This record gives sequence, C-alpha cells and structure tokens, in this order.
Amino acid sequence: MYALIKNLGDSMFFVIRVRGTTGVNKDIADTLKMLRLHRINHGVLVEENPNFEGMLQKAKDYITWGEIDQETLVEIIAKRGEIIGGNKITDEYLKENTDYSSIDDLAKSLINGEIKANDVDMKPVFRLHPPRKGYEGIRLSINEGGSLGYRGEVIKDLITRMT
Repeated sequence: MYALIKNLGDSMFFVIRVRGTTGVNKDIADTLKMLRLHRINHGVLVEENPNFEGMLQKAKDYITWGEIDQETLVEIIAKRGEIIGGNKITDEYLKENTDYSSIDDLAKSLINGEIKANDVDMKPVFRLHPPRKGYEGIRLSINEGGSLGYRGEVIKDLITRMT
C-alpha cells in the first residue's frame, strides 16, 4: 500500500479523524496534534510529501485519508470553510480580501500547492458532520470493511456524506 501512495505524484491528501482519544499512545496523539486533528470528524488538507506520509502511516489506526480533487475541495470550502474569526468563506470575501475571485480559484491554488490556507486567513481545519449512514466500522481498515487508513479517490464519497 505504501508503494501505491508513493507513485501518485504531486497532489493533496484530505485527512479525516475517525476515532477518539481514549487509550491513544502518546506518540500517535502527538502526531494527530501535529496534523491539527484534535477532534473526531475534523478534516485537514495536507500536501503529499514523505514527512506527511510518515505521519499518516503512524496514525493510520485513527484516521482515514485519500487524494482530493478540485470539485470536492470547492464543495468543502463552500459549505465548511471558515475565516479566522468564524465567518464563512464566500466569493465576495475572496474578491475583496485576496487575489482570488472565487472559491474555485482558491481550491485550484490549494491543490497545486501554490498557497496554504493561512495565506488567505482560512482556518486549516474543517469541522465536518458525522457521515450520513455512519462509518463502516471504526476499528477496521478500509481493506477489511472498516473506515480507517488510505482510501485513495474514494475519500470524496465519505466527504460528500459529511458535508
């Protein structure tokens, strides 16, 4: 599976925390903290590089992740994106306060790695709803019929159920 992740090229991962903190090893808790995944059903956008891939592998029993495409990221930012201060991100806000004219342009720049969320005063963490119809199982990997670990492109189905 790790080789599968390495060969995908430059892209962004969307990472969602699935399990809580009870009984978590201190190293894994620190890794989740570094990923800014403090609560269940929080999601973050991370770039694909060896540092983050190692962190994802370490915390794989508490999170799920996969490659995110532009349309899904636009949906997340429009429904769940917040500016520092708690207001929603809108096209009007982006036109007035940034170099971007729409959420579409912002999503494209984020996926290409040109900017980070903090550059446009966007909170890096997305607070998502629990998924409609629930998780498949929070103790098993995706390969065993659960919800944990690397999902690839299928992450957009879970994101759609959570927005």
